[in-house]
Amino acid sequence: MDMQVILITGASSGIGYETAEALAKKGHKVYGAARRTEKIKPLEALGVTPVRMDVTDEASLQEGVQAILEKEGCIDILINNAGYGSLGAIETVPIEEARRQMEVNVFAMARLTQLVLPGMRERKHGRIINISSLAGKMTIPFGGWYNISKYSVEAFSDALRMETRPFGIKVSIIEPGGIKTDWGTIAADHLTENTEGTAYERAAGREAAILRKGYTSNLLSSPSKVARKIVRAATSRRPKLRYRVGTASHSGIIFHAILPARWWDALLTFFFTKTSKSTYQRI
Repeated sequence: MDMQVILITGASSGIGYETAEALAKKGHKVYGAARRTEKIKPLEALGVTPVRMDVTDEASLQEGVQAILEKEGCIDILINNAGYGSLGAIETVPIEEARRQMEVNVFAMARLTQLVLPGMRERKHGRIINISSLAGKMTIPFGGWYNISKYSVEAFSDALRMETRPFGIKVSIIEPGGIKTDWGTIAADHLTENTEGTAYERAAGREAAILRKGYTSNLLSSPSKVARKIVRAATSRRPKLRYRVGTASHSGIIFHAILPARWWDALLTFFFTKTSKSTYQRI
């Protein structure tokens, strides 16, 4: 594949950092967007250009895209990777936090996509790769708002793919399962904070403990494994619509599809919270 101009958000750590590095090594012109661009500086030696961008700020998005367009003349590939997980009970998560979750994980992605689409349409060439999650296919206790955001990414991407296909634009979704990044420990901290002193505290505490243990173990897949899938989506002549990667990314979806909803609810409730029947109504 010829050299492409690539913009990737959330490039300061984890999946985004690994992807920016891998694409730069393949000879592409990569712009890594993040609020803390100093974390991207080690990649400058490979040709990655840090772009200071707050995905929740309209002016920051516009300025970042415009700067790349003025320098390169185009953006060939957009990788919407920025996002975070804030867990907690639907009842106890402050609605302001729920809005922020949607703003970062969905609306920022949508707005950045809007900003790059006119140029892609005009050239009849472009790719948009959206980082979803196993959480966009199956729901866990206390994952409600995060699940809602990732289910939205799935629907957004499907609609976008159909709308932009006539203009030569390809849209792919990456669906990681368990990946060893800081996501799990940060999500566990949010979960503890959002349920402290509530009726859900005990059950949420057990789930937070599982998250912390899992994300500090060697059971999960490395971010580089996801990066390889993203590179494939960015460089394949006919990229897949969806790429599943990482721990439980296939088995979790299969079990979710074949188990009756009541069985699934019982399984997840037991696994994550091990709550007694006196705490929850019988499923």
